[in-house]
Amino acid sequence: MKASNRVSWLLVAVAVVTINVVHPPQLSAETAASSSGTSSTAGQWSVQVDKVDPGDVALAPSFQIAIYESLLDELSKTKRFKQVLREGDRNASDVSDLLILKTTVQKYTAGSETQRAVTTVSGATKLTVRSQLCERDGHVIVERTVDGKVRFMGSNLRATHNLARNVAKAIKQSSLPEPLHSASNRQIDSNQVVLVEHR
Repeated sequence: MKASNRVSWLLVAVAVVTINVVHPPQLSAETAASSSGTSSTAGQWSVQVDKVDPGDVALAPSFQIAIYESLLDELSKTKRFKQVLREGDRNASDVSDLLILKTTVQKYTAGSETQRAVTTVSGATKLTVRSQLCERDGHVIVERTVDGKVRFMGSNLRATHNLARNVAKAIKQSSLPEPLHSASNRQIDSNQVVLVEHR
């Protein structure tokens, strides 16, 4: 019992350290935008990352926090979005071209760092999530099922980092529609015909 309590507290401590160490993603996204000029972010969406929904899976709060923080960090690194905002950020209401990332845990297999250190056959930590990129009205424009694993050396929380990296990669490789605000600001040649799909 004491050993499992120590492991639980250790996981919470690692999650807290992760939160305090990671730079605020919104700041890095804005810094990247300002250093490269505003033209590079023209026609880009911003994204708000909602808190991780554990679904029906008994997932420790430390894992939920670690997934969330890793998602913020990895999405900022893609440079796919003008801004990466946290859920509850008051600035989100002023952003015209905003997508919302919803993440729901579907499967979780608790691994063992000790078993991984001894053998490469067992002890893997595995996470599977459903990741949805939605417009404000709830219309889903990208939906993927993504896995994150730690098979060999490393802490169990490393699976959350791998998962977030895979989610960000899937989003980066997906084709997103043109933001409506950007499309309306674009000058239209008189010879062009523009079709707007009404939902």
